[in-house]
Amino acid sequence: MYGWIWRHLPGNAWVRALLSTVLVLAVVYVLFQYVFPWAEPLLPFNDVTVDGQ
Repeated sequence: MYGWIWRHLPGNAWVRALLSTVLVLAVVYVLFQYVFPWAEPLLPFNDVTVDGQ
């Protein structure tokens, strides 16, 4: 998959590296802004089974 993306990016190696970095940052931004907040209520992280005694 990464090879396919690398081959389809335009430019030389430096331009491809810059575009790859921008793509990774865009994916991380979308995950943190939209996907993780949407999925948080569905995950059982707040189900604590240890008593406070």
